[in-house]
Amino acid sequence: MADLKELEAKLGHTFADITLLETALTHTSYANESKRRIQHNERLEFLGDSVLSIVVAEYLFTHKNMPEGELTRMRASLVCESALFGFAQKIGLGQYLRLGHGEDLSGGRNRPSIVSDAFEAVIAALYLDGGLETARTFILPFVTADLTDSAADEDYKTKLQEIVQQNPEERVRYVVTGESGPDHNKHFIVEVHLNSNCIGRGEGHSKKQAEQSAAREALSLMGY
Repeated sequence: MADLKELEAKLGHTFADITLLETALTHTSYANESKRRIQHNERLEFLGDSVLSIVVAEYLFTHKNMPEGELTRMRASLVCESALFGFAQKIGLGQYLRLGHGEDLSGGRNRPSIVSDAFEAVIAALYLDGGLETARTFILPFVTADLTDSAADEDYKTKLQEIVQQNPEERVRYVVTGESGPDHNKHFIVEVHLNSNCIGRGEGHSKKQAEQSAAREALSLMGY
């Protein structure tokens, strides 16, 4: 397992009780294989889910003038497994996890369900050790960056889709053609295809960013 001091720096918090962080990083497979009785992170995951939800809900309520249904949809997109896995990858959380031998060998450090659950557990550890403001300070940069990406993504992709839909037989799809880099610093290459023809290519640190870039290039080449 990687250095916890390094992870603390990424989290922006020095733990008064480091065992909270250790527990947050401990998967059930590791606890089950341990010769001594240690706690795993499932209880912290339960608490972290609630802390995450209130922080995201409060932010959206304060900053987004939308009806309840839209706020609910947006919150769900920010706290789902795929979103949390993306957030966790930005800090390379997988490399810090304590996994059982078999789970580690089978790719557990890159398994979305395990890593996203650990991300919630880390949120709970931050909350218990430093309070709600500490947890909020950690969570909000991920949320605001994701909302910014989503807004830009919707602008370019929606505009391209609206243009293409003028011809009902045309179809747009996005294809990942390249992926490289460590978990916390991925690089994606995406092509946007109109039927079978590539009409744009983009790159970014997330699939959303790369798709946005590809749609933007396609619009530019089409004269928009």
